[in-house]
Amino acid sequence: MDYRSTLSDKRRIVIKIGTSSLTFPNGRLNLRRIEHIANVIATLQKTNRQVVLVSSGAIAVGVGKLGHKKRPNTIPGKQAMAAIGQAILAKIYRKFFDAHHINVGQILLTSDVITNEEKHKNAENTFAKLLEIGAVPIVNENDTVSTDEIEIGDNDTLSAMVASICKADLLIILSDIDGFFDKDPRKFADAKRISIITDVNDNVSNAAGSAGSSFGTGGMATKISAVKICHKDNIDTIIANGDTPEILFDILEGKDIGTLFVAPNHV
Repeated sequence: MDYRSTLSDKRRIVIKIGTSSLTFPNGRLNLRRIEHIANVIATLQKTNRQVVLVSSGAIAVGVGKLGHKKRPNTIPGKQAMAAIGQAILAKIYRKFFDAHHINVGQILLTSDVITNEEKHKNAENTFAKLLEIGAVPIVNENDTVSTDEIEIGDNDTLSAMVASICKADLLIILSDIDGFFDKDPRKFADAKRISIITDVNDNVSNAAGSAGSSFGTGGMATKISAVKICHKDNIDTIIANGDTPEILFDILEGKDIGTLFVAPNHV
């Protein structure tokens, strides 16, 4: 079966963009890439798609704004950087989406939105209304009041939670790697990208690495965990490189890019 041919039919899409795709190695914001992301999402909306953006980078942006060379080690330090960075990110996203006459809505979540029935329903209703009026929800963890979320916290898992809440058709995780490989491509030159995975078994989990960028927190292991969360709700997931946001067009046209994890009920 040509699983990729079904991607053109996906209408509600959650896109997660990683810290490494939003910033330069020194933590400074890559404004051109953020603008490209906004341009691409605006075009996707014109094709009768609804898009939710899960954006990493708040702590990294705060670090860069203050001119620090690395993330703080303390929880209060991280929370302070997140507060500064989140305000900057929201302003920049609004500026770029305003150019397309698209409203954005900022949603900051903590993990209890999944376990608390009332909070879950409220979040579900908020997402639904924002999408109904043509706005783009921009989601991050509420790092300024979280503790465990920052330590455990990776926006791969958050994006899967969001996809579940939104009843999405597809989750696309954009990172600094071209997809899922049979071994770590940063260490092994002969590593091979796997185009399609229909069974997230122990072999897949064992092959997932844990290395991330210096300003980010997530590695391949967290992405595989996100895939598993999505598969429980029958949501397909793609991991691909976010260096060129226009790659989203190619993904939705069914081109062989990244790794497609097919949900069990779609196999």
